[in-house]
Amino acid sequence: MLSFQQKVLKVVSKIPRGKVMAYKEVAILSGRPKAYRSVGNILNKNFWQNGPKIPCHRVIKSNGQIGDYALGKKRKEKLLKKEDIEIINHKIDLEKCLN
Repeated sequence: MLSFQQKVLKVVSKIPRGKVMAYKEVAILSGRPKAYRSVGNILNKNFWQNGPKIPCHRVIKSNGQIGDYALGKKRKEKLLKKEDIEIINHKIDLEKCLN
């Protein structure tokens, strides 16, 4: 049986290039709907342990704001823009980019 952490990493690893998913949605798909803050903590911890193998920059807040990132918000925006995700005033158009 997979741990919550393993489930989170599995869900996030499947987010395709050019798409995003909200922390809350990752929590729901990982079996703990109210654990969206834990999702962020898991992604941050994973980044520092395993490097950027999991595309955690593709996980954003439910309101379209990009949220935090281990290397800073500017770096996260840069990575998302590189994947052709349009960001206006630090927000993403959810209708275009949700996975």
